[in-house]
Amino acid sequence: MKIRFEGYEAKVRDSFGRQDLMKTIGAELVRVEPGELEIWAPVLDEVRQQHGFAHAAVSFALGDSAAGYAALSLMEEPDEVLTVEMKINLLAPAQGERLIAIGRVVRPGRRLMVTASEVWAETGGKRVQVAMLQGTMIPARPE
Repeated sequence: MKIRFEGYEAKVRDSFGRQDLMKTIGAELVRVEPGELEIWAPVLDEVRQQHGFAHAAVSFALGDSAAGYAALSLMEEPDEVLTVEMKINLLAPAQGERLIAIGRVVRPGRRLMVTASEVWAETGGKRVQVAMLQGTMIPARPE
């Protein structure tokens, strides 16, 4: 994918570091590449639903953030990112030690970026896909 700003990785990491929800769920930005990145989060007791699985909201938040930051990695220097729309398919219960979200840009337009992400639950090194998301991101200029 075409890089529009050489400092994209530092910009993505800085923005991620300011995201309180990701801090709350213990998420970590593991890998940043142009148009693709990976976020990991432990399945904390505080984010489990009544059956003991990670709540679907956690899968959504991780998938949305992964897709959004993948888009941000391809935006211009002054831009931030906003989600315009996001669809999720829940494929399996999110049970495991941690969740892994991999976000990528499918189509890097100048105004709209179509994105996708997959969320995986991992236990003992074995991964099971628990969700897939597709969405649209836009650049937002700080005022």
